[in-house]
Amino acid sequence: MRIPAVPSRTVLITGCSSGIGAATAEALRAAGWRVFPTARAAADLDALRAQGFEPLALDLADPAAVEATAAEALARTDGALGALVNNAGYCQAGALEDVSRAALRAQFETNVFGLHQLTRALLPAFRRQGRGRIVHVGSVLGRIATPMVGSYCASKFALEALADALRIELLGSGIWVALIEPGAILSRFRKNAAETLDRNVDRAQSGFGDVYAREIERRRRQVKKPDWFTRPPEEVARKIRHALESPRPKRRYGVTLAAPLTELVARFIPQAWTDPILARRVPSRQSAPEQQP
Repeated sequence: MRIPAVPSRTVLITGCSSGIGAATAEALRAAGWRVFPTARAAADLDALRAQGFEPLALDLADPAAVEATAAEALARTDGALGALVNNAGYCQAGALEDVSRAALRAQFETNVFGLHQLTRALLPAFRRQGRGRIVHVGSVLGRIATPMVGSYCASKFALEALADALRIELLGSGIWVALIEPGAILSRFRKNAAETLDRNVDRAQSGFGDVYAREIERRRRQVKKPDWFTRPPEEVARKIRHALESPRPKRRYGVTLAAPLTELVARFIPQAWTDPILARRVPSRQSAPEQQP
């Protein structure tokens, strides 16, 4: 299917403090795009500004901030923003029995609800133009759920559905929705997941307490070099650029070797076979301390 080009090479990219977002901002600027990268922390915004970008502050968990960022992006482009890349997100690790309602809600506020609100805020401008591109950065874990990161998987499964439904709803409008499905990428993602696990899961009351301690230390150790399964963020940036610029963009873009393997497993391997294999990732559970009255 041939999709019209964007009305202007201007793009709002969320989550640009590091990793995929930072690499995508650099790649698109080098390709002639005017890039509006977002970040939450003041230090990250200052760093982006020092690099010559036009950054916008954004916390996807704050509805007012989402509306303000959308309005500012449209104001800076005279209402003619060309594209949106929804990249921001994080992983709430931990066994589901240890993830509180508040922690699960926070996971969805950033990875799903805030993303959806931002997309809705910009869609009227895309509709008026009759053109626009929306790229959601999902995960291979939106195709197959794995233990100990169930909250994150659930948010990425939700994003898969949102992307598919919105793409179909917009067919014929000139607006295209693409989904990027990376596997492991060299970034601060693992370290950030360790910090979130440490902050939001009560290890003292969990039967996985010792496991979490080891997992936190493991995730804090960054992978230094790419390998077959862990790739640099620039590879994701190339797929995002194709989704934004190609007259025939794909619906889905897999990145890393894990993407085709996950697709194969999700489509053709019975869960009766995969469940015991994935269950090997669940560590032995110790008895949790009794709750004090």
